[in-house]
Formats: sequence, structure tokens, C-alpha cells
Amino acid sequence: MKRTILITLVLASLLLTTACAAAATPARSIAPAPPVAGFAAPEAQGGAADAAPGQQPAAPKAGNTTASTAPQAERLVIKNATLSIVVDDATATVNNITKMAEEMGGFVVSLNTSQTLASSNKKVQSAKMVVRVPAEKLNDALAQIKKTSVEVVSENISGQDVTSEYTDLKSQLTNLERAEKQMQTFLDQTKNTDETLKVYNQLVSTRQQIETVKGRMKYYEQSAALSAITLTITPNALNTPIQVAGWRPEGTVKESIETLIKILQNLADFLIRFGIVCMPFLIVLGVPTFFFGRWAWRKWVKKA
Repeated sequence: MKRTILITLVLASLLLTTACAAAATPARSIAPAPPVAGFAAPEAQGGAADAAPGQQPAAPKAGNTTASTAPQAERLVIKNATLSIVVDDATATVNNITKMAEEMGGFVVSLNTSQTLASSNKKVQSAKMVVRVPAEKLNDALAQIKKTSVEVVSENISGQDVTSEYTDLKSQLTNLERAEKQMQTFLDQTKNTDETLKVYNQLVSTRQQIETVKGRMKYYEQSAALSAITLTITPNALNTPIQVAGWRPEGTVKESIETLIKILQNLADFLIRFGIVCMPFLIVLGVPTFFFGRWAWRKWVKKA
């Protein structure tokens, strides 16, 4: 009997000790199982808020069927260039650039030429022109133009991203075409003259808006497909004669020769006019005067 009571007390003491130890021990956190490839863990779906502090949420792995990636729209960029160059022969340069643009599939938009008087009193030609070339050949065109120039004064390449505007125009076009179909259906069904006239006027206005949107979209498409190059072509300033302190001996010689030629021309003109205009009068009046004077000399002066 005593032995049974002793065993019972020992077992009770062991159970009490185990219970106390279990209550004093903190609960352990169970680590989640690693996610299976191809599926996102539930915690990852909650976003960055469920991630541990200081850590970035894990990026979805390749092949993730739950994450949908929207396709990026093709960018629509209008690229243009402005170039100012110095050349030996502006006329030849204009012809070469025109030929280059046509060979690349482009064309000349505008061309303005003018003549200016250089310091050597020689007229030289300068030009301003705008050409369009395919956008993918813009760099090649600029490289060829710069090869034919003596000096590149300035160069500027600009780009304008019109993707957002073009996308908005596409949305407007879709809505307008849908509205056009609805109004056309209503116009076919209506029998009231007043309602028919109102719907017809609205339909005409919608079609005008559609044409405007299409024209704007076409402008963006063509501007993005063909880049504009604005060129300022100036003759080479190094071709003018060298001037030393403003003195140009070749200019002085040229001016002297021109003055001598003008004097000789004036003298020749005077002789021609004198021979044609004055000679008949001298003949008509001079011959009688000569004989009269001779007769008077012999009669009065010589006898005296």
C-alpha cells in the first residue's frame, strides 16, 4: 500500500514538473514551406505590406501563371535635326543633299537660296533647305552631310514622344466610330423628319471629327516615319582674299583697271557722238567759212 502511494506521488510530481516546464517555454513559430516553382505564395499576393521590414517583396519567377504582364505599346517618337554647315560650293551641296534624300526614300520639303556680296566684292550663294529622310536613316544622312562640309557650325537632334497623344487619338477614333454606327442605325429606323434632320446633322459632325482625328494620327505616323533635317548652308569664309589691316592690294588694282576702262569708254563714246552729231554741222558750216575767210584774208589783210 505504501509502495503504491509512493509511485503515485512520484508520477504526480513528474506530471506537474512537465506541465510547468511546458507553460514556461515560449511557443515556437513554424516556418512556412517554400513556394513551389510556378505559383506565388499566399503571402506574396498581399504585396509589399506582408514582406519583412527592410526587404523587398520577391519578384515573380519566370513562368508564373498568376501574374499577368500587360504588353508595352510601341513607342511613337518624332525625331528631327537642325544642322548649320559651311561648304565650298553651296549649289553643289544642295544638289548632293537632294540626291541623297531621294536615294534614301525621302524628299525635299523646301529650298531657299540667296546671293550675298562677300568682302572680295564677289557674289556667293547660300541656302536654307528642309529635307525628310526615313527616321532609321537619320544618323546616316547627318554623317553624309557632315562629310561634304568644311565646318559644322552647329548641330541639334531633338526627339518628341507622342505615344500618349497617339493612343488618346486611337481611343477617340474608336468611340467616334461606335457613335457613328449607332447614329446611322437610329437614322435608318427613325421616321420623324425633325428627328431625322437632327440625327443627320449630328452624324455629319461626328464624321468631321473622325476625319480630323484620322488626319492628326496620320500626321503623327508620317512625322515619326520621316525625320526632318533643317539645314543652313553657308559658303566657306576661307575662300575670300586675305586682308591685312583692311588693305587689299588686289582690290586697288581691280578698281584702277575699272576706272581706266571707264575713262576709255567715255572717250570713245565722246568721239562717236562727236563724229555722228557734230561732224555734219562742221562740214556744212565749216567749208563755206573756210573759203570766205581765205578770200577775206587775201583781199583785205594781204593787200594791206
